Amino acid sequence: MALNFRLDQIRTQIHREMLAEMDLRRLEGIPLDLLKRELKSLAERLISAKNVPVNEAELRQIVQGIQNEILGLGPIEPLLADNSVSDILVNGPHRIYVERRGRIEPSAVSFDDDVHLMRVIERIVSRVGRRIDEMSPMVDARLPDGSRVNAVIPPLAIDGPQLSIRRFSVVPYTMVDLLQLEALTSPMADFIQSLVQARVNLMVSGGTGSGKTTLLNVMSAYVPAHERVVTIEDAAELQLQQHHVVRMESRPPNIEGKGGITQRALLRNSLRMRPDRIIVGEVRGAEVLDMLQAMNTGHEGSMTTLHANSPRDAVTRLEHMLGMAGVRADVRTLRQQISAALSFVIQVSRLSDGRRKVVSVQEIVGMEGDVLTMQEIFKFEQSGLSASGQVHGQFVATGIRPRVMDRLKSRGITLPANMFDPMQVQAA
Repeated sequence: MALNFRLDQIRTQIHREMLAEMDLRRLEGIPLDLLKRELKSLAERLISAKNVPVNEAELRQIVQGIQNEILGLGPIEPLLADNSVSDILVNGPHRIYVERRGRIEPSAVSFDDDVHLMRVIERIVSRVGRRIDEMSPMVDARLPDGSRVNAVIPPLAIDGPQLSIRRFSVVPYTMVDLLQLEALTSPMADFIQSLVQARVNLMVSGGTGSGKTTLLNVMSAYVPAHERVVTIEDAAELQLQQHHVVRMESRPPNIEGKGGITQRALLRNSLRMRPDRIIVGEVRGAEVLDMLQAMNTGHEGSMTTLHANSPRDAVTRLEHMLGMAGVRADVRTLRQQISAALSFVIQVSRLSDGRRKVVSVQEIVGMEGDVLTMQEIFKFEQSGLSASGQVHGQFVATGIRPRVMDRLKSRGITLPANMFDPMQVQAA
């Protein structure tokens, strides 16, 4: 620990001297490899001039740290290069946590102080044309690799600047990956694939970090290549595996409260873009009305995600959001609209051991009086915990034959007769 502290002190001192000597504007446009060589040469010269006693390994560590400071995101740059890290949570300069395999753990890296952390936050924000200051102390942004960033600074953040980075896989997950991770079973995967290919309207619901966007990305792989897909997101996260994709992202208002473009405005505009399918990254508010209407008027096979703890809660949230959209109608009418637009709700969850699973696949079958009825096709049943805290359970089919089977058959999709046999149990 003392060694790392000494190296950090040397790195900080050299970094300050380099900033004093260099014209950062001159660095723009220089090829990255050449720029790294110049930085390395200058850092080594300054270290040599100070006659600092460091060995070759320590020298490389100092130079790498300086390159990260000038070209990257400082001390968290190695975390961004670590593929096992899915989230980076900075609770001030000296408390940095990471999530690996669904578990949050402290990290050994740290910033020098609040000023150091603010410098990195401002660098992230400026790259996407945003600003963060006392007048606008909260911002969403993203890194060049698509990772989502949220930053909050004083006076909103009481204990100093806060930074949250949601990482995304460089190589998008496939259904094979989810099967290897035991997130679902082969019959469930085949059934979901069939729903996408048959242009069934789907919604993926779940809590924060449960894997909603990951599953939506995986499902998009089954959209036929000839179809035109328009995606609408509040913060760009989707990594669709199609060529014919039009991506749109909402824009917050400027400091004067002007220039904001909502998801609802983007969704309305998308209807003029001749989409075969519309994918809303996450439905949150008034755009739900336009999304359901699009699903009901020729844009079959559209998909979205929603924050909810169960499929029934997801439907209830849709009702509430329709109210936010200004729909003046009784509950029965709202539920009829949801029932006509959506056919399936796929629930994903992050279990107590950090693993993510598809815990329920439910079909919306219509109305019985004032009640929207649903039937569960597949589910995950948790049976207990091991001594190490790992969840034990099994995936089961409920034995119910979904009503969508006739539609699948009309589209030339045939599924095994025993797919929904409740005796087909698979532990996970």
